[in-house]
Amino acid sequence: MSTAPGERSTPPQAVLVEDLHKRFPSHRSLWQTLRHPTRREWVESLQGVSFSVARGEFFGVLGPNGAGKTTLFKCLTGLVTPDRGRLSLHGQDVLRSTRLARAQVGVVFANERAMNWRLDARENLRLFAALYNIPVAEVNDRVEALLQLVELTDTGQRLAGTFSSGMKQRLSLARALLTDPPILLLDEPTRSLDPVSAGRFRTFLREQVVARGRTVVMATHAAEEAFGLCDRVLVLDRGRVLAIDTAARLADRFADHVYRAWIREPGHPALGVAGGRLLDQLTTHDGWYVVEFPDCGTAQDAAAVLRRLVAAGVEISRFERMGLSLGEFLERIVAQQPKATS
Repeated sequence: MSTAPGERSTPPQAVLVEDLHKRFPSHRSLWQTLRHPTRREWVESLQGVSFSVARGEFFGVLGPNGAGKTTLFKCLTGLVTPDRGRLSLHGQDVLRSTRLARAQVGVVFANERAMNWRLDARENLRLFAALYNIPVAEVNDRVEALLQLVELTDTGQRLAGTFSSGMKQRLSLARALLTDPPILLLDEPTRSLDPVSAGRFRTFLREQVVARGRTVVMATHAAEEAFGLCDRVLVLDRGRVLAIDTAARLADRFADHVYRAWIREPGHPALGVAGGRLLDQLTTHDGWYVVEFPDCGTAQDAAAVLRRLVAAGVEISRFERMGLSLGEFLERIVAQQPKATS
């Protein structure tokens, strides 16, 4: 359909999910099977999940273990067939045109086991290039470009099995990018990484992947990771969508507006005027005291408090907003859900 003069055409969605349902038979013991051989019990993994992702968007799926994140990704890639619903990737129907849809996406699952750990990085990528039917004349250039992108060019003949967790994750990302897919699915990409490696991997994603305009859908159970990286976040719990909005609006709506300052003088009169309260149990060993300011409703309020403290001569080493655990975050969202009527 052509666009009328003066109208701006809406770019097609990169990912479209409509009313997705999937259930699995629950595990039964041998005794339960013998007593009730015909009885079937089910676990609802996805219950009416719907959302869309624009091209070039970094989209987060936030939820605890068992929320249905991995099942959602497996449905998107055609590895699991949903009981009901519609899925499309760059306009290709996942259920009707599975091969064409799969060509649109690269996937990195948590605890990736696809790599051959007895091969080096280049050998692994060349192996997958052959499996993906990449033209032989293009393989070497593509492999070297990806190794440079993920910062693994200097690994030489070092076996992949000896890589650190962060290096293995970056190699898995290079494998997912071999076919140059327009969509990248990341399933808990930092789950097995230590805090330092996880931080470096997030920085790498932001600077080397997101900045290049690729559509990224990332599943995570870390709220700070979702809010720090994603344009929008979908909150999933027990297979249901609890909320979907920009990361900033979700944080402002459900997270705490509590700031803490690390100061030298716990008895400074300006602290009481600014509404601060001393947290003795959090006092550090090097002489800095932690003061909490619970009534900073907005970033402007926090800035005003900080200005008053500095103007009063309070020595401050840190001033930051406190995060919210995923459990607390989900509890607050659930509490605001409309109650079901009988």
